[in-house]
Amino acid sequence: AGMGKAVELGMKHGKEEAAYVKKLRNDTIKKLFREIPYLRLNGDFHHRLPGNINISFQFVEAQSLLVLLDMQGICASACTSGDKGISHVLQAIHLREDLARGTLRFTLGADNTPEEMEELVKQLKLLVNDLRSF
Repeated sequence: AGMGKAVELGMKHGKEEAAYVKKLRNDTIKKLFREIPYLRLNGDFHHRLPGNINISFQFVEAQSLLVLLDMQGICASACTSGDKGISHVLQAIHLREDLARGTLRFTLGADNTPEEMEELVKQLKLLVNDLRSF
């Protein structure tokens, strides 16, 4: 019975939530590209999961950026790790190694707000500029 109710609620609210998250995602991607130079969006802008932003920051190591974001209370995932190398997904799309090492993935959901995304863009701009200045 519980599973049935969950499916019912998912069907009722799923399309609305997906549309909201997709708009939030698209707005955030556009703002990132306006505010930060030398970015690469991995994957198609339109044909992607609603809550997925996978972006490469040229001239930045993702692991460093990840630590600095965490210190600001912002969650992200790096698409590389020191011992495992570049993710198989980035290898499959033939992303250059320097870009792959600067790649982060952000996952958005219906609980995220436009204000949170504004803060994400603001922090990324500051942190990326700081890392690039070294």
